[in-house]
Amino acid sequence: MSHVIIPEDTLCVADYERLAKEVLPHAIYEYVYGGGADEMTLRGNRESLDTIKILPRMLNDVRHGSTHTQVLGQTWRTPMMLAPVAFQKMAHEQGEIATAQAASALEIGMMVSTLASVEMEAISEQLNSPKWFQLYWQVDRDFNLSLIKRAEKAGYQAIVLTVDSAIHGIRNRAQRAKFALPEGVSAVNLKDRPELPRQAFTPDQSIVFQGMMSEAPNWNDVAWLIEQTELPVIFKGILHPADARKAQELGAQGVIVSNHGGRTLDCVPSAIDMVAAVREAVGSEFCVLLDGAIQRGTDVFKAIALGADAVLIGRPQFYALAVAGAAGVAHMLRILREEFEVAMALAGVAYVKDITRSSLL
Repeated sequence: MSHVIIPEDTLCVADYERLAKEVLPHAIYEYVYGGGADEMTLRGNRESLDTIKILPRMLNDVRHGSTHTQVLGQTWRTPMMLAPVAFQKMAHEQGEIATAQAASALEIGMMVSTLASVEMEAISEQLNSPKWFQLYWQVDRDFNLSLIKRAEKAGYQAIVLTVDSAIHGIRNRAQRAKFALPEGVSAVNLKDRPELPRQAFTPDQSIVFQGMMSEAPNWNDVAWLIEQTELPVIFKGILHPADARKAQELGAQGVIVSNHGGRTLDCVPSAIDMVAAVREAVGSEFCVLLDGAIQRGTDVFKAIALGADAVLIGRPQFYALAVAGAAGVAHMLRILREEFEVAMALAGVAYVKDITRSSLL
């Protein structure tokens, strides 16, 4: 990682969001920050976390404490992973390469987006920590298969299928800012994608239902996908416990409780509000991750107490990348890891497995 001076007043994850607003072009910042429609879900993600209280226990011996944990049979240094965030060259010229270097340095895993602005193979070469490939379903089944095979060959250890974003949500903030991808930034992993079929609609048809949603996956499609790979398949974007249970029955190896950072359907529950119900639906052994508004070590603690095995870090990686490149992402992750250790220590919990519902009020 090249030498970068991180601003002295960058003391918490939220500081990177503040600084990113100063360095990013307005339209890009609005696109990344924004949520769907009236942004009720975007705000709710944070508000729900803030209402949860930790109930600490005193005088417990935590001198042998550790944040190591098990996820899908792998030992993770800490129960955190970088969420799939698209088009990171909008933040920094190195894009996902810099983010991968930071993740490796901090021993934190990374989910690489289908919409990465760098080839998945090049990103994988920089990752020594857990690496998962996030798949946006493509209309052509064979092209889905080609992406999965590329991920397998490149050494990715899981396939994360996003199921809550078949079409874009109503993103008025990005529309008002007139967001468009900057020149030189593109979804390079999709460059060989077959052309989408042309569609014509009769007056009584809908461009949403008969148009865009005609390309969306259904339960039969995802069952087929699971059969195409020996890698574990995780569904990202689950909120309803019944959907989590159905994913489990189909052979998925895990789910990510998420509302896509509030960017798709507005007026839905926050992930933290649903994770306990999802955990109850799938049992104690099934992999459950949480994605949504994590920006403090105490947030990580709360998510695990309610049933998550680990959490995803989304927008903060983009902000830190914009402010200080790989060094910024590494610093942001170190802040989170150390805050989580402090939260555990002061709550009187030595090991991740001992963070339970009884750790909360």
